[in-house]
Amino acid sequence: MAEHRSMQRAALLDAARALLSEGGTEALTFPALAERTGLARSSVYEYFRSRAAVVEELCAVDFPVWAAEVSAAMEQADTAEGRVEAYVRRQLDLVGDRRHRAVVAISARELDAGARERIRAAHGGLVAMIVQALEELGHPRPRLGAMLLQGVVDAAVRRIELGAAEDPATIADAAVAMALRGVTG
Repeated sequence: MAEHRSMQRAALLDAARALLSEGGTEALTFPALAERTGLARSSVYEYFRSRAAVVEELCAVDFPVWAAEVSAAMEQADTAEGRVEAYVRRQLDLVGDRRHRAVVAISARELDAGARERIRAAHGGLVAMIVQALEELGHPRPRLGAMLLQGVVDAAVRRIELGAAEDPATIADAAVAMALRGVTG
């Protein structure tokens, strides 16, 4: 029975990822989840009390995987500059991944304060990964620099997701240049 519930929950999360990546938060509804999984709508409520609970669980499941992938890419770099580049590029490589698109599609307004705080903490863990590399590069305020660097990554993610005129590789190159050399590129 527990295995069956676990499989149903995983199917619901996979359906939620698909709905979020295809249509944003508006597409994530319990009727749509039920249709995608073949469950009765009332059964969806047995697994999740609200859309916010679905989103919160997606973040709890997917964000650590995403962060681990970024961390693994950074660990392969030999220099602090290489770790900064890996931090930027790996996040931008993940833009096409359905897990990433689902997390990005989430509207914080739909979550309760506790869920928003857990997501902020997870995001803070991602930012914390790059602080040491910035310290090694001699950044005078590495924590602030890390937060601003993540802002560059977030802007590049949005640019890629908008289907901007530039191809994703050009956007990634520009983001890396911004991260490593500032606006002078």
